Amino acid sequence: MSPVRSRRSRHVRTLGALTAALGLLVTGTGAAAGTGGPQGPASLLREVMFVGNNWDGTADVIRSGGDLARIGRVNVVPDKDQRLTEIYLNPVKLAYFLGIRLGPGEGHDQFVDDMYSTPDGSSVVVSRPSFADVVSIDLGSGRINWRFPVSGYRSDHMAVSPDGTRVAVSASTSNTVHVLDIRTGAELGSFRTGDKPHENLFAEGGRRIWNMSIGEVNTALDAPWLDWTKGDRRITVVDADTLAPVKVIDMRERLDAFGRPDLSDAVRPAVFTPDGSALYFQVSFFNGLVEYDVAADRITRVKTLPKNPATSEDRTTWVNDSRHHGLSVSPAGDKLCVAGTMDDYATVVDRATLQEGPLVPAAKPYWATVSGDGRSCVISESGADQVTAIDFATGLRTATVAVGDHPQRVRLGHVPAAWTGPSSG
Repeated sequence: MSPVRSRRSRHVRTLGALTAALGLLVTGTGAAAGTGGPQGPASLLREVMFVGNNWDGTADVIRSGGDLARIGRVNVVPDKDQRLTEIYLNPVKLAYFLGIRLGPGEGHDQFVDDMYSTPDGSSVVVSRPSFADVVSIDLGSGRINWRFPVSGYRSDHMAVSPDGTRVAVSASTSNTVHVLDIRTGAELGSFRTGDKPHENLFAEGGRRIWNMSIGEVNTALDAPWLDWTKGDRRITVVDADTLAPVKVIDMRERLDAFGRPDLSDAVRPAVFTPDGSALYFQVSFFNGLVEYDVAADRITRVKTLPKNPATSEDRTTWVNDSRHHGLSVSPAGDKLCVAGTMDDYATVVDRATLQEGPLVPAAKPYWATVSGDGRSCVISESGADQVTAIDFATGLRTATVAVGDHPQRVRLGHVPAAWTGPSSG
């Protein structure tokens, strides 16, 4: 397979149930996600996909299926000058800001990591790593409704509750997850995690929140024998209402028991099957995925996927310790979609056999989700500034659309039916 390269650099759950009374698509993180909850008639809303252009500080809004045509664009850093002034006047904030630029940002500021629309389609809620906050942007005016500064100095992945009322956000430098009211930005509570919390998933119909901490991924101490320097990596499961801890899962123990002590226990993108019985996840430095039986609390299978022979085996060159980063599952639960980030491809994997389909060339694919109609896997190609759909049935590319600079997270959501962009531009 010929590698595809960026011009700048070398580089959940799946769809949940339709809220029948409201016509809203609801999912957790790790796959496409919209929001549910009280709202006006569903006919007044249009299902879309939000694409977070991390280095641009914009979110493109595209069709949720078909040709993925772009509908509009939202500036998610309208307060950029104000935030930068605050940062440059605070030496500690400035140090972290520059560290994010040189580390996870690959030389760029990280202005949008994750985003979800509100139940009524009036706003989009965005985590902004370089600004260490979460903001709600009014989709009509483009103005900020509310802003929540996270603890510490960087915000990261989010998850929205199945009823669409709460959003959980990882504060990666303070080992904390904040849970916010999606309409007001008020903090409803928080809980502690392992080192560098990353992925969040609502599970068991919204009764639990799973957080995956990935440890330190921005050092050059990537040799296997230096794995101990990466910190405390674990899955923290809490009660979604009280945020009290339910259990901690140490995947190091499970991987060792399965006979794979060579694999990192830093759980990256993860997705539950539709019935919640299994969790599939990617780990640092690995070109493949892991299957975990939730009830039995054990790893059942590990799948190694092909390497791109053009990909360097120098682990220090892999972005933020990930070789593959992006995973989704089809609504029927029979297919997985994998973003082979550093290997420059995406592929659909049969869940029964774990056999991969065609390797679809893609430039540094950074996320995988599911189209609104459930027929396609949708990946962000961060190295080519585009989003691509891959048919679950055939494993072949069906559509590609150009978006902004360095797209990462892609989430299903809703906007008003006639929306084409904020009135203020």
